[in-house]
Amino acid sequence: MIRSLAFLVIFFLSCHSVDDLFETIKSESDIIKQYFDDKAKYEIQILYTQIDRDQQNQPTLTSYTYNYDSLHYFYPASTVKMPVAFLALQKLKELGVDKWVTMKTDSSRAPQSSAYVDTTSSTGLPSVAHYIEKIFAVSNNDAYNRLYEFVGQDYINQSLRQKKVFSNSRIVTRVGIGGFSTEDNTHTNPVSFFDKADQLIHSQPATQSIENYFFELSNTHKGKGYYDDNLDTVIYEAFDMSKKNFVNLKDLESSMTKVLFPEIFPVAERFDINDDDYTFLYQAMQKTPREHAYLHRHLDEYYDSYVKFFMFGDSKGKFPDNIRIFNKVGYAYGYLTDCAYIIDTENNIEFLLTATVHVNENEIFNDGKYQYEDGIKFLAELGREIYKIEKSRVKKHKANLSKYLIPVANYN
Repeated sequence: MIRSLAFLVIFFLSCHSVDDLFETIKSESDIIKQYFDDKAKYEIQILYTQIDRDQQNQPTLTSYTYNYDSLHYFYPASTVKMPVAFLALQKLKELGVDKWVTMKTDSSRAPQSSAYVDTTSSTGLPSVAHYIEKIFAVSNNDAYNRLYEFVGQDYINQSLRQKKVFSNSRIVTRVGIGGFSTEDNTHTNPVSFFDKADQLIHSQPATQSIENYFFELSNTHKGKGYYDDNLDTVIYEAFDMSKKNFVNLKDLESSMTKVLFPEIFPVAERFDINDDDYTFLYQAMQKTPREHAYLHRHLDEYYDSYVKFFMFGDSKGKFPDNIRIFNKVGYAYGYLTDCAYIIDTENNIEFLLTATVHVNENEIFNDGKYQYEDGIKFLAELGREIYKIEKSRVKKHKANLSKYLIPVANYN
Protein backbone atom coordinates (compact mmCIF):
# COMPACT_ATOMS: atom_id res chain seq x y z
CA MET A 1 0.00 0.00 0.00
CA ILE A 2 1.29 3.45 -0.89
CA ARG A 3 0.04 6.32 1.21
CA SER A 4 0.23 9.97 0.32
CA LEU A 5 1.69 12.57 2.63
CA ALA A 6 -0.38 15.73 2.82
CA PHE A 7 1.51 18.76 3.98
CA LEU A 8 2.13 22.26 2.70
CA VAL A 9 4.76 24.88 3.20
CA ILE A 10 2.73 27.90 2.03
CA PHE A 11 2.54 27.28 -1.72
CA PHE A 12 6.09 26.01 -2.06
CA LEU A 13 5.61 22.40 -1.04
CA SER A 14 3.32 19.83 -2.57
CA CYS A 15 3.27 16.11 -2.05
CA HIS A 16 2.30 13.14 -4.18
CA SER A 17 2.12 9.40 -3.96
CA VAL A 18 3.04 7.86 -7.28
CA ASP A 19 3.08 4.13 -7.84
CA ASP A 20 4.99 4.43 -11.11
CA LEU A 21 8.01 6.16 -9.58
CA PHE A 22 8.61 3.56 -6.88
CA GLU A 23 7.64 0.67 -9.14
CA THR A 24 10.34 1.87 -11.55
CA ILE A 25 12.89 1.92 -8.76
CA LYS A 26 11.81 -1.57 -7.71
CA SER A 27 12.16 -2.92 -11.25
CA GLU A 28 15.68 -1.52 -11.59
CA SER A 29 17.20 -3.17 -8.52
CA ASP A 30 17.03 -6.70 -7.10
CA ILE A 31 18.05 -5.41 -3.67
CA ILE A 32 15.23 -2.86 -3.59
CA LYS A 33 12.74 -5.42 -4.95
CA GLN A 34 13.59 -7.80 -2.10
CA TYR A 35 12.77 -5.16 0.50
CA PHE A 36 9.78 -3.63 -1.29
CA ASP A 37 8.20 -7.07 -1.72
CA ASP A 38 8.25 -7.51 2.06
CA LYS A 39 7.80 -3.91 3.15
CA ALA A 40 5.70 -4.78 6.20
CA LYS A 41 8.43 -7.01 7.61
CA TYR A 42 11.12 -4.39 6.98
CA GLU A 43 8.87 -1.48 8.05
CA ILE A 44 10.07 0.53 5.07
CA GLN A 45 9.01 4.16 4.78
CA ILE A 46 10.40 6.59 2.20
CA LEU A 47 10.06 10.33 1.63
CA TYR A 48 11.67 11.66 -1.56
CA THR A 49 11.57 15.40 -2.27
CA GLN A 50 12.41 16.98 -5.61
CA ILE A 51 13.70 20.55 -5.67
CA ASP A 52 13.14 22.99 -8.50
CA ARG A 53 14.45 26.55 -8.59
CA ASP A 54 12.97 29.63 -10.25
CA GLN A 55 14.91 32.49 -11.87
CA GLN A 56 15.56 33.99 -8.43
CA ASN A 57 16.86 30.63 -7.17
CA GLN A 58 13.78 30.23 -4.95
CA PRO A 59 13.16 26.51 -4.31
CA THR A 60 9.90 24.65 -4.84
CA LEU A 61 9.71 21.31 -3.05
CA THR A 62 7.63 18.41 -4.34
CA SER A 63 7.52 15.29 -2.19
CA TYR A 64 6.68 11.65 -2.91
CA THR A 65 6.08 8.96 -0.31
CA TYR A 66 6.25 5.21 -0.11
CA ASN A 67 4.45 3.34 2.68
CA TYR A 68 4.48 6.48 4.85
CA ASP A 69 2.52 6.48 8.11
CA SER A 70 3.02 9.35 10.54
CA LEU A 71 1.77 7.27 13.50
CA HIS A 72 3.52 3.96 12.79
CA TYR A 73 6.25 3.69 15.39
CA PHE A 74 9.86 3.07 14.44
CA TYR A 75 12.86 3.83 16.61
CA PRO A 76 14.52 7.02 15.28
CA ALA A 77 17.77 6.45 17.17
CA SER A 78 20.35 9.18 16.54
CA THR A 79 18.29 11.14 14.01
CA VAL A 80 16.79 12.99 17.01
CA LYS A 81 20.18 14.64 17.50
CA MET A 82 19.69 16.86 14.45
CA PRO A 83 16.76 19.03 15.61
CA VAL A 84 18.25 19.21 19.11
CA ALA A 85 21.51 20.56 17.61
CA PHE A 86 19.52 23.24 15.79
CA LEU A 87 17.69 24.20 18.97
CA ALA A 88 20.93 24.38 20.97
CA LEU A 89 22.11 27.14 18.64
CA GLN A 90 18.77 28.90 18.93
CA LYS A 91 18.86 28.80 22.74
CA LEU A 92 22.42 30.16 22.76
CA LYS A 93 21.31 33.06 20.57
CA GLU A 94 18.50 33.82 23.01
CA LEU A 95 21.02 33.83 25.87
CA GLY A 96 23.59 35.91 23.97
CA VAL A 97 26.23 33.18 24.34
CA ASP A 98 28.69 32.25 21.58
CA LYS A 99 28.61 28.63 20.42
CA TRP A 100 32.40 28.21 20.82
CA VAL A 101 32.71 29.24 24.47
CA THR A 102 33.37 26.59 27.12
CA MET A 103 30.29 24.67 28.26
CA LYS A 104 30.60 22.79 31.56
CA THR A 105 27.95 20.34 32.68
CA ASP A 106 27.41 19.41 36.32
CA SER A 107 25.15 16.78 37.87
CA SER A 108 22.35 17.29 40.39
CA ARG A 109 20.95 13.80 40.90
CA ALA A 110 21.70 10.17 40.02
CA PRO A 111 22.30 8.88 37.38
CA GLN A 112 23.46 12.21 35.88
CA SER A 113 27.14 12.81 35.23
CA SER A 114 29.33 15.87 34.76
CA ALA A 115 31.46 16.95 31.78
CA TYR A 116 34.29 19.46 32.22
CA VAL A 117 36.71 18.42 29.45
CA ASP A 118 36.60 17.25 25.84
CA THR A 119 39.84 15.74 24.61
CA THR A 120 38.62 15.74 20.99
CA SER A 121 38.35 19.54 20.80
CA SER A 122 41.21 21.86 19.88
CA THR A 123 41.04 23.48 23.32
CA GLY A 124 40.46 20.33 25.33
CA LEU A 125 37.22 21.88 26.59
CA PRO A 126 33.58 21.23 25.69
CA SER A 127 31.50 23.66 23.64
CA VAL A 128 28.11 23.55 21.95
CA ALA A 129 29.79 24.02 18.57
CA HIS A 130 32.12 21.06 18.97
CA TYR A 131 29.34 18.89 20.36
CA ILE A 132 27.36 19.65 17.19
CA GLU A 133 30.39 18.81 15.03
CA LYS A 134 30.67 15.44 16.78
CA ILE A 135 26.97 14.75 16.34
CA PHE A 136 27.20 15.10 12.57
CA ALA A 137 30.71 13.67 12.17
CA VAL A 138 30.31 10.38 14.06
CA SER A 139 26.87 10.60 15.73
CA ASN A 140 28.46 10.90 19.16
CA ASN A 141 25.96 9.99 21.89
CA ASP A 142 27.53 11.98 24.72
CA ALA A 143 27.55 15.12 22.57
CA TYR A 144 23.81 14.78 22.00
CA ASN A 145 23.11 14.00 25.65
CA ARG A 146 24.93 17.17 26.74
CA LEU A 147 22.89 19.26 24.32
CA TYR A 148 19.67 17.52 25.45
CA GLU A 149 20.61 18.46 29.02
CA PHE A 150 21.27 22.06 28.03
CA VAL A 151 18.17 22.57 25.90
CA GLY A 152 15.71 20.56 28.01
CA GLN A 153 12.69 18.42 27.21
CA ASP A 154 10.07 21.20 27.37
CA TYR A 155 12.07 23.61 25.21
CA ILE A 156 12.73 20.89 22.62
CA ASN A 157 9.19 19.67 22.16
CA GLN A 158 7.36 22.96 22.60
CA SER A 159 9.69 24.81 20.22
CA LEU A 160 9.40 22.16 17.51
CA ARG A 161 5.62 22.19 17.74
CA GLN A 162 5.44 25.98 17.65
CA LYS A 163 7.62 26.01 14.55
CA LYS A 164 5.41 23.36 12.90
CA VAL A 165 8.38 21.03 12.67
CA PHE A 166 6.76 18.36 14.84
CA SER A 167 3.32 16.93 14.25
CA ASN A 168 3.27 13.38 15.66
CA SER A 169 6.77 13.30 17.13
CA ARG A 170 8.56 13.64 20.45
CA ILE A 171 12.08 13.80 21.86
CA VAL A 172 12.00 12.73 25.51
CA THR A 173 15.17 10.78 26.30
CA ARG A 174 18.93 10.78 26.22
CA VAL A 175 20.39 8.11 23.91
CA GLY A 176 23.02 5.38 24.15
CA ILE A 177 23.26 5.49 27.93
CA GLY A 178 21.71 3.17 30.51
CA GLY A 179 20.21 3.81 33.90
CA PHE A 180 17.85 6.67 33.02
CA SER A 181 14.16 6.05 33.68
CA THR A 182 11.37 7.93 31.93
CA GLU A 183 11.24 10.31 34.89
CA ASP A 184 15.04 10.65 35.02
CA ASN A 185 14.95 11.95 31.46
CA THR A 186 12.62 14.79 32.49
CA HIS A 187 15.43 16.08 34.72
CA THR A 188 18.34 17.96 33.14
CA ASN A 189 21.72 18.91 34.55
CA PRO A 190 23.03 22.30 35.66
CA VAL A 191 25.04 23.89 32.83
CA SER A 192 27.45 26.83 32.86
CA PHE A 193 29.31 28.78 30.16
CA PHE A 194 32.73 30.40 30.56
CA ASP A 195 34.82 32.77 28.48
CA LYS A 196 38.49 32.30 27.55
CA ALA A 197 39.56 33.73 30.90
CA ASP A 198 37.38 31.10 32.62
CA GLN A 199 34.97 33.80 33.78
CA LEU A 200 31.35 32.74 34.15
CA ILE A 201 29.11 34.04 31.35
CA HIS A 202 25.86 32.23 32.07
CA SER A 203 24.66 29.65 34.56
CA GLN A 204 21.58 27.46 34.06
CA PRO A 205 20.24 25.50 37.04
CA ALA A 206 18.95 21.94 36.95
CA THR A 207 15.44 21.76 35.50
CA GLN A 208 12.56 19.31 35.17
CA SER A 209 10.05 19.01 32.35
CA ILE A 210 6.47 19.60 33.46
CA GLU A 211 4.57 18.49 30.34
CA ASN A 212 3.54 15.04 29.10
CA TYR A 213 4.69 14.38 25.53
CA PHE A 214 3.46 10.81 25.20
CA PHE A 215 0.61 10.01 22.84
CA GLU A 216 -0.76 6.89 21.21
CA LEU A 217 1.18 5.42 18.31
CA SER A 218 0.70 2.14 16.47
CA ASN A 219 3.16 -0.75 16.70
CA THR A 220 5.01 0.36 19.84
CA HIS A 221 5.23 -3.20 21.21
CA LYS A 222 7.53 -5.13 18.96
CA GLY A 223 9.05 -8.51 18.26
CA LYS A 224 9.15 -11.87 20.03
CA GLY A 225 11.35 -10.82 22.91
CA TYR A 226 14.19 -8.66 24.20
CA TYR A 227 17.47 -9.10 25.98
CA ASP A 228 17.37 -7.83 29.57
CA ASP A 229 20.78 -6.45 30.56
CA ASN A 230 20.04 -6.65 34.28
CA LEU A 231 18.90 -10.27 34.19
CA ASP A 232 21.39 -11.26 31.46
CA THR A 233 18.74 -13.23 29.64
CA VAL A 234 16.14 -12.96 26.88
CA ILE A 235 12.60 -12.16 28.01
CA TYR A 236 10.12 -13.63 25.55
CA GLU A 237 7.64 -10.78 25.58
CA ALA A 238 7.05 -7.94 23.13
CA PHE A 239 9.58 -5.12 23.52
CA ASP A 240 7.80 -2.00 24.82
CA MET A 241 9.00 1.15 23.00
CA SER A 242 6.05 3.35 23.97
CA LYS A 243 8.17 5.62 26.17
CA LYS A 244 11.01 6.16 23.74
CA ASN A 245 11.77 8.96 21.27
CA PHE A 246 9.83 9.11 18.03
CA VAL A 247 10.22 11.33 14.98
CA ASN A 248 8.26 10.46 11.84
CA LEU A 249 9.88 10.96 8.44
CA LYS A 250 7.96 14.09 7.55
CA ASP A 251 8.88 15.80 10.82
CA LEU A 252 12.50 14.72 10.51
CA GLU A 253 12.81 16.14 7.00
CA SER A 254 10.92 19.25 8.08
CA SER A 255 13.61 20.06 10.64
CA MET A 256 16.24 19.81 7.91
CA THR A 257 14.37 21.82 5.28
CA LYS A 258 13.85 24.69 7.72
CA VAL A 259 17.62 24.98 8.05
CA LEU A 260 18.45 24.40 4.38
CA PHE A 261 15.67 26.59 2.93
CA PRO A 262 14.60 29.00 5.71
CA GLU A 263 13.52 31.61 3.16
CA ILE A 264 10.45 29.61 2.08
CA PHE A 265 9.00 29.47 5.59
CA PRO A 266 7.31 32.16 7.68
CA VAL A 267 9.73 33.72 10.18
CA ALA A 268 7.83 32.19 13.12
CA GLU A 269 8.44 28.69 11.72
CA ARG A 270 12.19 29.08 11.24
CA PHE A 271 14.91 28.28 13.75
CA ASP A 272 15.95 31.60 15.28
CA ILE A 273 19.66 31.41 14.50
CA ASN A 274 22.03 33.87 12.84
CA ASP A 275 23.83 33.74 9.50
CA ASP A 276 27.04 32.44 11.07
CA ASP A 277 25.06 29.57 12.63
CA TYR A 278 23.64 28.61 9.23
CA THR A 279 27.12 28.62 7.69
CA PHE A 280 28.44 26.56 10.59
CA LEU A 281 25.64 24.00 10.19
CA TYR A 282 26.07 23.71 6.41
CA GLN A 283 29.72 22.92 7.04
CA ALA A 284 29.15 20.51 9.94
CA MET A 285 26.35 18.59 8.24
CA GLN A 286 28.39 17.78 5.14
CA LYS A 287 31.86 17.10 6.53
CA THR A 288 33.27 13.59 6.40
CA PRO A 289 35.68 12.24 9.03
CA ARG A 290 38.70 12.99 6.81
CA GLU A 291 37.71 16.66 7.09
CA HIS A 292 37.97 16.70 10.90
CA ALA A 293 41.27 17.27 12.66
CA TYR A 294 40.56 14.74 15.40
CA LEU A 295 39.31 11.96 13.07
CA HIS A 296 41.37 12.03 9.90
CA ARG A 297 44.04 9.68 11.26
CA HIS A 298 41.43 7.00 11.91
CA LEU A 299 39.89 6.55 8.47
CA ASP A 300 40.06 2.77 8.75
CA GLU A 301 37.26 3.11 11.30
CA TYR A 302 35.75 6.48 10.39
CA TYR A 303 35.55 6.30 6.60
CA ASP A 304 33.58 8.78 4.46
CA SER A 305 30.30 6.82 4.60
CA TYR A 306 30.55 6.02 8.31
CA VAL A 307 27.37 7.98 9.02
CA LYS A 308 26.16 8.59 5.45
CA PHE A 309 24.10 5.63 4.18
CA PHE A 310 22.57 6.83 0.90
CA MET A 311 24.51 6.18 -2.33
CA PHE A 312 27.84 5.23 -0.69
CA GLY A 313 26.93 3.46 2.54
CA ASP A 314 27.98 0.04 1.22
CA SER A 315 31.52 1.17 0.36
CA LYS A 316 34.40 2.64 2.35
CA GLY A 317 36.10 4.70 -0.32
CA LYS A 318 36.45 8.46 -0.65
CA PHE A 319 33.37 10.30 -1.90
CA PRO A 320 33.53 11.95 -5.35
CA ASP A 321 34.50 15.61 -5.06
CA ASN A 322 31.34 16.78 -6.83
CA ILE A 323 28.91 15.14 -4.40
CA ARG A 324 28.18 16.50 -0.93
CA ILE A 325 25.75 14.90 1.52
CA PHE A 326 24.18 16.90 4.36
CA ASN A 327 22.50 14.42 6.64
CA LYS A 328 21.81 12.70 9.91
CA VAL A 329 21.54 8.95 10.35
CA GLY A 330 20.29 6.78 13.18
CA TYR A 331 20.74 3.10 13.87
CA ALA A 332 19.68 1.07 16.90
CA TYR A 333 17.45 -1.92 17.71
CA GLY A 334 17.74 -2.98 14.06
CA TYR A 335 16.36 0.30 12.70
CA LEU A 336 18.34 2.23 10.10
CA THR A 337 17.21 5.74 9.21
CA ASP A 338 18.81 8.48 7.12
CA CYS A 339 17.61 12.00 6.36
CA ALA A 340 19.74 13.65 3.68
CA TYR A 341 20.08 16.56 1.32
CA ILE A 342 22.32 15.46 -1.56
CA ILE A 343 23.90 17.77 -4.12
CA ASP A 344 26.01 17.15 -7.20
CA THR A 345 27.77 20.33 -8.28
CA GLU A 346 28.77 18.98 -11.70
CA ASN A 347 25.33 17.80 -12.77
CA ASN A 348 23.13 20.47 -11.16
CA ILE A 349 21.46 17.90 -8.92
CA GLU A 350 19.89 18.48 -5.52
CA PHE A 351 17.27 16.41 -3.73
CA LEU A 352 16.09 15.35 -0.29
CA LEU A 353 15.72 11.70 0.69
CA THR A 354 14.55 10.32 4.03
CA ALA A 355 13.97 6.63 4.68
CA THR A 356 13.83 4.01 7.39
CA VAL A 357 14.18 0.22 7.30
CA HIS A 358 14.16 -2.43 10.02
CA VAL A 359 16.55 -5.43 9.91
CA ASN A 360 16.00 -7.78 12.84
CA GLU A 361 15.53 -11.32 11.54
CA ASN A 362 15.22 -13.06 14.92
CA GLU A 363 12.76 -10.41 16.20
CA ILE A 364 14.68 -10.20 19.48
CA PHE A 365 15.50 -6.66 20.55
CA ASN A 366 18.58 -5.43 22.38
CA ASP A 367 20.60 -8.58 21.64
CA GLY A 368 22.94 -6.84 19.17
CA LYS A 369 22.07 -9.32 16.40
CA TYR A 370 20.90 -7.12 13.55
CA GLN A 371 21.52 -7.20 9.81
CA TYR A 372 22.81 -3.65 9.52
CA GLU A 373 25.13 -4.40 6.61
CA ASP A 374 22.21 -5.68 4.53
CA GLY A 375 20.02 -2.74 5.50
CA ILE A 376 22.71 -0.23 4.60
CA LYS A 377 23.09 -1.90 1.19
CA PHE A 378 19.39 -1.29 0.64
CA LEU A 379 19.63 2.38 1.62
CA ALA A 380 22.74 2.89 -0.50
CA GLU A 381 21.00 1.35 -3.49
CA LEU A 382 17.88 3.44 -2.86
CA GLY A 383 20.03 6.57 -2.89
CA ARG A 384 21.65 5.56 -6.18
CA GLU A 385 18.31 4.86 -7.84
CA ILE A 386 16.87 8.21 -6.74
CA TYR A 387 20.07 9.88 -7.96
CA LYS A 388 19.52 8.27 -11.40
CA ILE A 389 16.02 9.75 -11.52
CA GLU A 390 17.42 13.15 -10.64
CA LYS A 391 20.18 12.91 -13.23
CA SER A 392 17.63 12.34 -15.99
CA ARG A 393 15.16 14.93 -14.71
CA VAL A 394 14.98 18.13 -16.78
CA LYS A 395 15.05 21.36 -14.79
CA LYS A 396 14.05 24.74 -16.19
CA HIS A 397 16.59 26.70 -14.14
CA LYS A 398 20.02 25.78 -12.88
CA ALA A 399 20.36 25.86 -9.12
CA ASN A 400 22.85 28.19 -7.46
CA LEU A 401 24.19 26.04 -4.61
CA SER A 402 27.00 28.33 -3.56
CA LYS A 403 25.65 28.99 -0.07
CA TYR A 404 26.06 25.31 0.81
CA LEU A 405 29.58 24.94 -0.57
CA ILE A 406 31.39 26.00 2.59
CA PRO A 407 35.16 25.34 2.39
CA VAL A 408 36.25 22.47 4.59
CA ALA A 409 39.72 21.23 5.55
CA ASN A 410 40.88 18.03 3.89
CA TYR A 411 43.52 16.18 5.86
CA ASN A 412 43.75 13.17 3.51
